[in-house]
Amino acid sequence: MTDDDIAVSDHLRPSGGGEAGPPVEPGVYRVVGVGDSSVTLLRVGDADGYRVNTGEVTAVERDSLAAFDPADSPDGNRPLGEKLRRAAGTLGWNVRAFVAGLVARPLLAALAVALVVVGHQGHRVLSVPESWLTAVYFLGVLGVVYLGARG
Repeated sequence: MTDDDIAVSDHLRPSGGGEAGPPVEPGVYRVVGVGDSSVTLLRVGDADGYRVNTGEVTAVERDSLAAFDPADSPDGNRPLGEKLRRAAGTLGWNVRAFVAGLVARPLLAALAVALVVVGHQGHRVLSVPESWLTAVYFLGVLGVVYLGARG
């Protein structure tokens, strides 16, 4: 890579080329500053090209740019399997937090669940208008959601 082609937001990867070798750890770097004699890099990817949040900022001399190759941005390049595993993990934690919110207020949670059951199954034993049961059902659902989300 030549130092004339470099611009802010470009992505570089140490190639091992150059006389002294790359002046930084392996990974993907985003150019965040271009000066007359140096270039400032932020490490945004690991050696395999996956996104990392290291906060590592380093300045390299323009002469050292010969030891870098252009690289793709590591944003959004996770395999589908990894995305699905992360989504399942997030869903698990969300369910756990929701249940913990209900457990934190057991009496109110039991009342809200009872309203859901009465609203859903009340037509079998109660002779009240269907609209009342619908209102009781939705009141119970809103109560469960409120208590679970509020934690």
